Amino acid sequence: MSTIHEQAMNHVYQQVLQRLIGHFTRAGRTALQLLVQRIVVAAGGMEQVGDFKVLVAHGGGGSSSYTLALLRAAQLTIAGRAPRTFHLRVATLRHAGMTEGQLDTLNRGYGRLFLHDDPRVELLMVENQEVQPFNHQRPASTAGRENNQRTMLMVGHLSSGDCRATLCNDTYLALGDFYLRATTYNGGVHALVSGDSPRKQSQFLAWLKKTALGAGIAVPKGRPLSLNELFARMDEWSAGYYRDVFGEHYVANSMPSKASHRHLAYIGIADLLDEVDLASASLLTDFMAYTPDPLGFHFSHPAYSNPLLMAHLRGLQAECLRELDYEAGVEGFIQQASRYMRRLHMPEALLAQAGTCEGRLLASTFAQQFFGLDETQLVCLLFSPFIHHGERLEGYLRQCHPGMLVALPELHKVLQGKPSAEMLQQWVADTSGLPMPLLQHLYRKRPLIGPNGLPRVQAGQGAAGAVQMSSQ
Repeated sequence: MSTIHEQAMNHVYQQVLQRLIGHFTRAGRTALQLLVQRIVVAAGGMEQVGDFKVLVAHGGGGSSSYTLALLRAAQLTIAGRAPRTFHLRVATLRHAGMTEGQLDTLNRGYGRLFLHDDPRVELLMVENQEVQPFNHQRPASTAGRENNQRTMLMVGHLSSGDCRATLCNDTYLALGDFYLRATTYNGGVHALVSGDSPRKQSQFLAWLKKTALGAGIAVPKGRPLSLNELFARMDEWSAGYYRDVFGEHYVANSMPSKASHRHLAYIGIADLLDEVDLASASLLTDFMAYTPDPLGFHFSHPAYSNPLLMAHLRGLQAECLRELDYEAGVEGFIQQASRYMRRLHMPEALLAQAGTCEGRLLASTFAQQFFGLDETQLVCLLFSPFIHHGERLEGYLRQCHPGMLVALPELHKVLQGKPSAEMLQQWVADTSGLPMPLLQHLYRKRPLIGPNGLPRVQAGQGAAGAVQMSSQ
């Protein structure tokens, strides 16, 4: 970079900083100064800050968008006071429920912060356990989409059609692998910055621990001694869960490095965001051009992680399993989740459409586009007819495919792996969306969630004292 070009870019960066500071409230400016202090202290002083690498996980939500803007302001503030400033790594977990709208919001925010061409900034995306440079126009990985579809179906069947487990487990379980890769990639980082509250983090770890215990995985007592150990433990729980779900069909992926050559520091800033009203922050709405996508997956609340698809599943559940109208199931969910859905700025027209024929078609199209599942396969998932030696198979056929009742004994033979008609094998595979080996594996498995909605192995108390990890 020539001296003239470097001077010109420094001038641009200072203009970005001034615009950023102009959108901070008094509390925001105080938070900025405190964040600068925390980073300098963590780096070991202003003389060392130029060699310091910081990671922020960015899922596209309002909280992580504000945290990123605050970090960028801190980076540029230090650059105006010292010869060098810290390096910033921004990493995003790309999952099946991430929409083009969410990717566009990420890219637009990066552009407003002038991150794309700054050599002090690294923009990454982890997709299907692979670290790549961020590119909002890159199509979703075909292999990743297929893996997600298969996992979603297996989790749905083994959780007895539990809607939350079906939609959330695969995405949340991927976080251990995500953090291992994001923190160790290309020489690693020195610190992780997060704006998540200790309560939110503790709830997530308690959920992860409960999920692991439900799959029969041994969970060590005591808290991890470091972030590195915590992320490795999360990844081990995830791998153990998938090993239980898929059995002999589990294929281990290339593991990220679990050892780091350095201690990974944690810089929490939840206390600095307490006075910030994210819903009305001009930093997000005006400067970052932040636009929440109501159709996408949201990390902030597992019960409402994907409102459109969750409402659709509740509607199908009411229609097929509870002898109610589809609309009644959707309306029940909307009433329960309306407050949260409005926080996501879900359009009123979309809320009004939910439960109608048009809303059902939209949700079905969404499920097909992002998860590759049609309504027949979703209904099959909700019934979970194959698990535990097909104990629900007759009821499923009677309710959804009465013309196949005559073939019930032969279908059991199909699922037992005995010689059977190829036509029946194809029918079961098409109806479920799963290949025959996995269907036969389901037939031999007990559900991970019992009739009371709890894991077969009851979880203990929440994991206390750990660190923030969400990528909302």
